Amino acid sequence: MSCKGFGQVKDTLNAETEKIYPKGEIVSRYHNNWTQRYYPKRILAFKAEPLRFGEIVFLGNSITEAGADWTSKFGIAHIRNRGIAGDLTDGLLKRLGEIIYFKPKAVFILIGINDLFSLHHLEDNPALVYDKTVSSPAYVAKNILKIARKIHRGSPDTKIFVRTILPIRRQYLKADIILVNTIIKKNERKGYYKVIDFHAHFKDDNGELPQELTNDGVHLNDKGYAKWVSFEKAIIEGIRLAK
Repeated sequence: MSCKGFGQVKDTLNAETEKIYPKGEIVSRYHNNWTQRYYPKRILAFKAEPLRFGEIVFLGNSITEAGADWTSKFGIAHIRNRGIAGDLTDGLLKRLGEIIYFKPKAVFILIGINDLFSLHHLEDNPALVYDKTVSSPAYVAKNILKIARKIHRGSPDTKIFVRTILPIRRQYLKADIILVNTIIKKNERKGYYKVIDFHAHFKDDNGELPQELTNDGVHLNDKGYAKWVSFEKAIIEGIRLAK
C-alpha cells in the first residue's frame, strides 16, 4: 500500500483549506467602498496565518481588529483575532468557513455597529459609499443569530458567546443599538449561544460610551480595552481551563 509523501499531504491540505475562505473582490453588497477594498486584504492575512484547531477566536469588526494581540492583552495563550475593520454581519457570515473548519474551543462575536451606521451613513461620514444599505435593525439582529446558529451547526462543540453591541456617542443610533441587543438577549434561551452584555457594562448614566474610554465616540482607546479585559478575563480563563 502506498502512502503520500509530506509534500503531497501538504498540497492536499492547502487545497482543502483554500475552500474555506471567501473569494472575490467584493464579497458583500453591503460593504462600503472602503471595506470592499480592505476586506480581501484581511482575508489574505488570515490565510497567511491560519487558525489552529481548538483555539479561542474573537470575531468582529474594527473594534475587535484594533485589539491586535488579544493573547498578550489577556495573558492567555491561543486567542486569535478575526476582526475586520468596516465589516458587517453579512460580511462575517461569508467568512465562517474558516471557523467551522478549525472548530475553535470558543468564539466571541461582536458585530453589528457598522450595519447600523449604514442606515444613517450620510449623518456620520458621507465619504463612505454603500451600494445598498442594510434594511433595518431587525435584519442586523437576525444576521447575528444566523452567525451563531451557523457556527453551532457546523461546530457543535464550540462554545459561542455573543457580545451585545457597545454603546457609542451617537444619539441617533441609540434606539437601533438597543433594539438589536434586545433581540440578541431574547433569543439566548434557544440555547446555542450565551450573551455577554457589553452594552450594559460599558454604558454611562446617559446610555453612552464614556468619553474617557474612547477617542472618537465609537472605538475604544487603551482604557476601553483595559476595561474589556477586566470584564471578560474570568470568562476566558474558564474556557481555557474547561476540559
